[in-house]
Amino acid sequence: MSRVGKKPVPVPSGVTAKVEGQKVSVKGAKGELNFAVPDDVAVTLDGGSIKVDPRFETKRARAMWGMSRAMINNLVTGVSKGFERKLEITGVGYKAAVAGKNLQLSLGYSHDVTYPIPTGIAIVTPKPTEIVISGSDRRQVGQIAAEIRAFRPPEPYKGKGVRYEGEFIFRKEGKKK
Repeated sequence: MSRVGKKPVPVPSGVTAKVEGQKVSVKGAKGELNFAVPDDVAVTLDGGSIKVDPRFETKRARAMWGMSRAMINNLVTGVSKGFERKLEITGVGYKAAVAGKNLQLSLGYSHDVTYPIPTGIAIVTPKPTEIVISGSDRRQVGQIAAEIRAFRPPEPYKGKGVRYEGEFIFRKEGKKK
């Protein structure tokens, strides 16, 4: 039994949810998101909550049950509160700045890296060494954070690079003479 799937997803005030067959649509203050639920799972809208149940007693149906409930919960949280990822930049001369619809990154290369900001995502740089990515779609926010981090991942000797906030970098000692 899925412990995650058992709980119904509460729909807060200000958020409207629609279930049409296998498609769940959620609309709120931060936008509108959709999710196509796998066929192994049945979705029902009961008053102020969305209930997810497996249709079969197979291993795949139980796996899709918990995953579907988590995805629907992410939709509801995204349109009501939104999601945010913070990145830290460490290194001499490494910095970031938002220029129009692009993120300019100086990461020690011979040229600046320009990252176009997609629609539905807000990127802010409160300090030159901090990047805050926010949006309503959790998957998209995480994907963009991973793409920006991939331009210069943190290295183990000095710790220079782009890292998630609070990420621990295992440091190596280096060669001894």
